[in-house]
Amino acid sequence: MVDRALRIGVDGRELTGRATGVGRYISEVLAAWTADPAFPHRLTIFTPTDPPPTLTARLGPRAAWVVTGGGRGTVWEQWTLPRATRRQALDVFFAGAYTAPILLGCPSVIALHDVSYFAHPEWFGWREGLRRRWLTRLSARRAHAILTLSAFSAQEILAHLGLPPARVQVVPAGAPPARETDGAGAASATVLYVGSLFNRRSIPDLIAGFADAAAHVPAARLILVGENRTHPHVDPRQVAADLGVRDRVDWRDYVTDAELDTLYATARVFAFLSSYEGFALTPFEAMAHGVPPVLLDTPVAREVYAEAAWFVPRDRGAIAHALRTLLEDATAHRTLVEAGHARLAQFSWTRTAAAVRTALERAAGARR
Repeated sequence: MVDRALRIGVDGRELTGRATGVGRYISEVLAAWTADPAFPHRLTIFTPTDPPPTLTARLGPRAAWVVTGGGRGTVWEQWTLPRATRRQALDVFFAGAYTAPILLGCPSVIALHDVSYFAHPEWFGWREGLRRRWLTRLSARRAHAILTLSAFSAQEILAHLGLPPARVQVVPAGAPPARETDGAGAASATVLYVGSLFNRRSIPDLIAGFADAAAHVPAARLILVGENRTHPHVDPRQVAADLGVRDRVDWRDYVTDAELDTLYATARVFAFLSSYEGFALTPFEAMAHGVPPVLLDTPVAREVYAEAAWFVPRDRGAIAHALRTLLEDATAHRTLVEAGHARLAQFSWTRTAAAVRTALERAAGARR
C-alpha cells in the first residue's frame, strides 16, 4: 500500500464512441472515485478522441484528460498510448478493457471481464481471436493484478491463462439502484434485448421463442438493441422473417442513453440468453426499471442474478413459456420484480471502485 497521492493513468478508449458494457464499467468506477471527497489520487484518462461532454462534466475537474488522436485499436493501445503515458510519469495504470500496453513504464492492473476468445475461439474470426488471445496473455503476465467480475470468470482465467491464483481477484461490478417507475411498462407487451449481438447470446433461439409466445399475445413485439458482431454472421431480420414475425421484431444497432432509458421504462420483459458471460450489466439495468429478465440457465447467471431472473434452457418451448408468462401473468411478473430489487441492493459501484483502488495502490506500493 501507499501513503501518498498517486498518479493513476486510465485507458479511456471505451469511454469514447458508442457506449459499451465495458465503457459503462470504467465510467462508473471513475465516477465513484471522483465523487468521493476522500479520494486522494490524481487521475489521468487517455483517449484517442474527445470524451463525451456529459462524462467530462460528470467526472469534473478531478479527472484530467489526454486526447492523443489516432484510432481506438491495437496500434493505439500498443504504440500511441504507452508513449503518452510515459510523458505523464504515472505511478500505476488501470486498463479496464481486457488488455494493456505491453511496454508500459509503470505497474498495471487490468480488468479481464471474460475469456470467451480462449474458451470458444469458434465465435471469433481467426485474426481477431489470435490478436485477443496474444494480447491478453501478454497483458495478464505483466499485470500486477487481474480483476474479474465473477467466480466463474476467475476459474476460466486460471484454466486458460495458467496464472497464479493470488494474482486473480473477483471484484463484482456495481448495479444501478431500483427506480420509481411510472407504470409505463405495465400495459406493454414488449420484450427487450440489450447488448452486442454475439453468437453466444442465442439470438435465433430468442426470436424463435418470441415467435411462439407472440402467437398467443397479439400485441407482443421484440426489440433488439446492439451492434451485430456475430461470427458466423446471423441476420436477425432474416431470422424473424423466416419465422413469420418480421413485422414484430425491431433491431436497432445503436440507441442513445436517453432512448435506451425509454426502452427500459416501456418494456415488460427483458431477455438475454447468453451461454457465456463474465457478468453482464444489462439484466441489472432492466431490473432497475422493474423489468424482469429471462436468462439462459448457466452457472455464472445463477451466481450473479440468483433468484432475480427466470432461467431457461436453450429450448424454444421453454423460452416461449417464460416470455408468455411474464407478459401475461401479473403475479409472476411482480414476484421477479421484487426479487430483482432485492438483488440490486447487494451490488454497489462504490464497493467496486474501492476494490479497484486498493488493487492499484497495492500495485504502486509493490513498485517501491
